[in-house]
Amino acid sequence: MGLGGISLWQLLIVLAIVVLIFGTKKLASMGTDLGGAVKGFRKAMNDADDEAENERLDRQDAEFAEADSEDKAESKPNS
Repeated sequence: MGLGGISLWQLLIVLAIVVLIFGTKKLASMGTDLGGAVKGFRKAMNDADDEAENERLDRQDAEFAEADSEDKAESKPNS
């Protein structure tokens, strides 16, 4: 038994038919295109995660600066 009830021989036959239909050059270019698409998708996901992290850090910095300015205002002596 192979993958999901498909034997190794059945997979080889399907692979041979695909190679006959598309040819090795077309399959190679399709593989390259697919790999580039996956790479671009991963890069976009990482960029989105980095952007969200930067926004979170900026928000924390703004909250810290606001709290710090309030502390300085409270610590000034009244004249």
